[in-house]
Amino acid sequence: MALPQIPNLPPPVRKYLRRPKASSGDFTWDADEYVAGNKLALFVRGKDLFEAMAAAIDAAKESVSLETYRFAGDDTGRRFAGRLASAARRGVRVRLIFDSVGSIELEPETETLMRNAGVQILEYHPVAPWRPRWAWNKRDHRKILVCDGRTGFIGGMNISDEHAPLDDGGLDWPDAHARVEGPAAHELERLFRAVWHKETGRWFEAKPGEPAGTAPVRVVGNHEILKRFAIREAYVNALRAARGEVFIANSYFIPDWRVRRSLAQAVRRGVDVRVLVPGRSDIRSVWYAMRATYGSLLTRGVRVFEWQGPMMHAKAVVVDGRWCAVGSYNLDHRSLQHNLEVNLQTTDAAFASELREQFEAGLKGAVEITPYGWSKRSWAERALEQFFSSFDYFF
Repeated sequence: MALPQIPNLPPPVRKYLRRPKASSGDFTWDADEYVAGNKLALFVRGKDLFEAMAAAIDAAKESVSLETYRFAGDDTGRRFAGRLASAARRGVRVRLIFDSVGSIELEPETETLMRNAGVQILEYHPVAPWRPRWAWNKRDHRKILVCDGRTGFIGGMNISDEHAPLDDGGLDWPDAHARVEGPAAHELERLFRAVWHKETGRWFEAKPGEPAGTAPVRVVGNHEILKRFAIREAYVNALRAARGEVFIANSYFIPDWRVRRSLAQAVRRGVDVRVLVPGRSDIRSVWYAMRATYGSLLTRGVRVFEWQGPMMHAKAVVVDGRWCAVGSYNLDHRSLQHNLEVNLQTTDAAFASELREQFEAGLKGAVEITPYGWSKRSWAERALEQFFSSFDYFF
């Protein structure tokens, strides 16, 4: 079936808006890398996401490809291991990539259960200094699930109890994750296959899904060398195109100078720039390094809000309510320089609107950091921020 044509995409947000054509601020949009014909759904809590992922795995008839940073050795991890094993036993080709450091708590018994059922497993960059080309600092931070090449999931949630609901013994971390049905799911699996082939030397073919909706989607993945800065460039170019508002939710917000400059330039154009970050973090050192960036942002007119609930783990951005992205990419040095990451970008109005609504809901549970209040923090806090910011290369 032929894919429908991508409609003309509305200004002011346009793809990879490198430079304005004229002083009027008009931009050109090259939509070649967007794939039409997709259906999108947004998940912000693990309960709903895990149920949807479980249903997709149970319904798979040909293949399941799961790539995750953290495959935990907890109840959530064991439940997913059982589902993957069941799918493999009924003849589905199940492949799993997990990061060695992120999944260091995965129990050997759980891994053995999956392998014995026929699940093919790749441990990305094992913690083994004696191996040739051992790369401690290069991690796979992606969260991808693709079933039958037709249904894909991408976002910030790991396979772990941190995202499970409180009733199931989890921590119920809020996050942003998307389900995509249609041809773009094949693009997610293409990234999975690239890692699989590079690390194992084995290749496999996958069929693209049929059109399932109207949403144009672009899947952007960085690589260890090629396209290392692809996702960052998407952020920067979208910020350059902003004319009304920029809403960013990011769990480890330590942006590099290009992103900070683009945010400041957007404010000078009259854009309402708001950044939502966690008010408490699972990694305290990173939290202090993140807070060290507040001063330069606040003085340039960027509004910063700290979420007061459980650890906010989202990595999402909405520009002018028309362009948005969700994925695994943190605006920090580690995502920029070291990790394998992936983001989904779309100009689908309904999805962008829903993501924007979730951001506004998050602001209601957040406290704004004002320049005056920030100037009154203690010298002890300032010292901790300064100390940990000196290690931001490792964050």
